[in-house]
Amino acid sequence: MRRSRLFGATSALLAGALVLSACAPDDENDVAEPEEEEEVEEVDWGECDTREGAAAIPDPDGTGEDETEVTIGIFSGWDESYASVHLFEHVLEDMGYTVDTTELEAGATYTGVARGDIDFTTDGWLPVTHEHYLEEHGDNMESLGCWYDNAKLTFAVNEDAPIDSIDELAEHADEFDNRIVGIEPGAGLTSTTEEEVIPTYGLEEMEFLTSSTPAMLSELQSSIEADENVVVTLWHPHWAYDAFPIRDLEDPEGTLGETEIIYNFGRDGFEEDYPNLAQMVRNFVMEPDELAELERIMFSEDEYDGDDHEAAVADWLEDNPEFVEDLKAGTL
Repeated sequence: MRRSRLFGATSALLAGALVLSACAPDDENDVAEPEEEEEVEEVDWGECDTREGAAAIPDPDGTGEDETEVTIGIFSGWDESYASVHLFEHVLEDMGYTVDTTELEAGATYTGVARGDIDFTTDGWLPVTHEHYLEEHGDNMESLGCWYDNAKLTFAVNEDAPIDSIDELAEHADEFDNRIVGIEPGAGLTSTTEEEVIPTYGLEEMEFLTSSTPAMLSELQSSIEADENVVVTLWHPHWAYDAFPIRDLEDPEGTLGETEIIYNFGRDGFEEDYPNLAQMVRNFVMEPDELAELERIMFSEDEYDGDDHEAAVADWLEDNPEFVEDLKAGTL
C-alpha cells in the first residue's frame, strides 16, 4: 500500500530537492567522496490516473485494523465536496465506522487536515486552484490519489447573453449591471478571479460580489427568471449546467487555468491509522454523469434541494447498487 508524503508545491509540479552529503576525509590528503544523491519524489499535479493504485480493500465488510472514528472535511459551497463526502459517510457508517463531517471554507479545511483535526478531505483542485494551499500545508498532508479528471473553473452567463468571451465583458459591463457574482471569499475560484481574471481583462470597475455559493445560485436563478443578463463564477462539475440555460465564456488568456484534477488528501499518518479506508479512498472515482446525477438529486429544487444529503445519497445508491461493491473491490 503506497504512502505519498507531500512536499512544497509549485504551479504544476512539486520539484524534488537533491540532498547531498559528503564523507569526512580520513586525513588531510584524502578527497571526500560524496554519498549517492537522494532524489525526493516529484509529483506532477497536472497528471493523474484516477484508477492508479486501485485494489481490493483488506476488509470489505468492516473496519479491519483501522481506527473506527473518522472526520471528513467538506469545502463549504462546493457541491462535489458535499456529494463525495456524504457518499463516503453513507458507505463508511454501513461498514461500522463512526463518521463526523465538518463544513469549512477550503483554506480552513486544509489547515484542519494539516493540523490533524480533520482526517481527510476529497476536493483538492490541482494544479492551479489550490496550489497555494499545497505550498502552505503540503508537508503535513498525504496524497490519497485523484478521483475526477475533468474539473474546470469558469465564468458563466445566461444562454442569450450578448457576449461570448471574458475579454468582451468590460465593454459590456453595463448590460450585466456592472457586477460579477462570485462565491465564498476564501474559495480558490475567488482568489483566481481577483488575482488573475479581473486585472488581465481590465474588470476593476465592475463590482465583484462574494458571499456564498447558494447566494450566487439564487442570483443566477432570479436573473434568468427575470430575463436579465448575469455573469457568475462557476465550475465544472456543477449541477447548475443542467438546471439553468447557461453557457461558459471563453477565456482567451487562460486566466482560469486549464482542466484540473480533483485529489484526496489525508492528515499526516492517515494511511498508517486507516489502512482499510485509505485503500478505499484510493479506489474512489466518479464519472461526470455519475457525479452530475448525484449532485442533481442532492441540490435541485425538484429533488432534495440541499435539505437531506443522507436521503439523497441513499436514493442515488439505490439506482447505482454496484457502486459500493466496485468501490471496495477497486474496480470502479
